[in-house]
Amino acid sequence: MEKPALNERLDTLGAGLRFAGKAIFTRYTPLLAQMVVTRRCNLACGYCNEYDDFSAPVPLQTLLAQVDHLAKLGCASLTVTGGETLLHPDLDKVIKHARDKGMIVTMITNGFKLSKSWIERLNAAKLQGMQISIDNLVADDISMKSLSSVEGRLKLLQDHAKFNVNVNSVLGVTGERTGDVITIAETAAKYGFQHSVGVLHDHSGALKALSDAQMAAYKKVTEISPSLVHTLNYKLFQRNLMQGKPNDWKCRAGARYLYITEDGKVHYCSQQRGYPAIPLLDYGLDDIKREYHTKKDCAPTCTLSCVHQMSLFDGYRGKQRGTAPASAAA
Repeated sequence: MEKPALNERLDTLGAGLRFAGKAIFTRYTPLLAQMVVTRRCNLACGYCNEYDDFSAPVPLQTLLAQVDHLAKLGCASLTVTGGETLLHPDLDKVIKHARDKGMIVTMITNGFKLSKSWIERLNAAKLQGMQISIDNLVADDISMKSLSSVEGRLKLLQDHAKFNVNVNSVLGVTGERTGDVITIAETAAKYGFQHSVGVLHDHSGALKALSDAQMAAYKKVTEISPSLVHTLNYKLFQRNLMQGKPNDWKCRAGARYLYITEDGKVHYCSQQRGYPAIPLLDYGLDDIKREYHTKKDCAPTCTLSCVHQMSLFDGYRGKQRGTAPASAAA
């Protein structure tokens, strides 16, 4: 990968320091917002419930207004997601706008639409991180995100990207493809990229139990790519869940973490859509305080790493008094 210029590295350092300050010294400031820029995806993976094949991209001006409001709330970082993010023709403009507001900005993609031109546009927008999702070696009905389809794009990223790249695989998609994740991790390392593993969840975000073979594959992958992400996720929640044990933690979704759907509404997360379902542009400090102190019944078996990570800083403060309405778990 190309090395960013000194001023870009200093800019990234500044954003990181601002994130740390907000994490440590504030409670009611969002640390991460995941914003859907289009629900449409170019793939149709059998296990995914986060896409359609017809939605238009969210209008650029709508997304820019949402970024402005997130900045007003003091949001430290933004991940643009989908659907497939690269189906949005103005994705780089959204990223640049958020970077100009001082946020850390990353994106999630399946990589199929990546090109040298797109990488150069993302470099110019000062994107800081890309997660590219690869689940198996050869596409099947369960997951079309295959290494055979996108390895050429990994080479493009190695040659031209100025941003960090993380390859993420979902473990537990199918038992017979368990070994694929090891080859994917080895390939990511070959190109100089980090690798992370998500464990497959059901429609509510809860863990689906892993087999002994899947557990062994997980251990092997963490040896191939011993990243901070692996260590953090394992200690925060994956270790207990893989052993069939719930986690006792305070989920701060709706406060420290915001999930914004394509209609511009705030929800707990991608798997708990339906509450609070308040338009982001109307979302304020009172909403953040309410959700910060609201107990989520889905938390004990939750596998969503981003929510766990953003809630880490508040584990020992801010008692949670009530529970979310039943509609939140529908």
